[in-house]
Amino acid sequence: MDYILEMRDITKSFGEVQSLRNVNFRVAANEIVGLLGDNGAGKSTLIKIITGYHRPDSGEILFRGQKVEDLTVPKARALGVETVYQERALADLQTLWRNIFLGRELSNRFGVLQVKRMKEETHRLMVEQMGYTSSAVNPDSVIKTFSGGEKQGVAITRALYFHAELVILDEPTMGLSLHETRKLLNFVRDIKVAGKSAVFIDHNVFHVYSVADRVVVLDRGQIAGEFLTKDITHDELMEKMYRVAQTGSLD
Repeated sequence: MDYILEMRDITKSFGEVQSLRNVNFRVAANEIVGLLGDNGAGKSTLIKIITGYHRPDSGEILFRGQKVEDLTVPKARALGVETVYQERALADLQTLWRNIFLGRELSNRFGVLQVKRMKEETHRLMVEQMGYTSSAVNPDSVIKTFSGGEKQGVAITRALYFHAELVILDEPTMGLSLHETRKLLNFVRDIKVAGKSAVFIDHNVFHVYSVADRVVVLDRGQIAGEFLTKDITHDELMEKMYRVAQTGSLD
């Protein structure tokens, strides 16, 4: 199988606290992987290692089968890793088009910003990716007028536009209404439609189950189990999660 990401025997400690212990985690091409676990399970640490924010104490990381040494945030981004955080890291007072191209503005060979082109590209993305058909929303709309789900959609659209191969979704449904959550989950499905991969971290098992191809359960720094969603019902997955929370084991 063609894997975008492979993490082998990853261990990470902070002082005397061992956050990850010999974790093996992988994401295939065009796969949505759900990452579940209680607070303190090690999910955030694992994600920060994937994105280059933390370096593991031991183990190895491979992208597209190639081992990567000393992974950093810029190196991870260059490899196609983009993160959509629950804080929705957008500039609320800026317009939609400025947020799409924030930090990666298009310019000509003289360094002059190509504002018209960026607005045209934003309009195309609005129609083709975000599903906007009303003139009430346009490239000059200010981001603070958008709902939480729409902001997450902007962040996902931006990641795909800049050729993300692996999108990390960190608790993206946090604070969203039921309607906005449904819209957000459709954006997650769009990642797979685009032929890309994602890691979807969330406390809500139902949200993860509804979009993931495979679910990985992390508990106290170790992989407690992984399941293909096509082979397990939502209720069965819930029962296994309860068992892990109570005993630390699926047995």
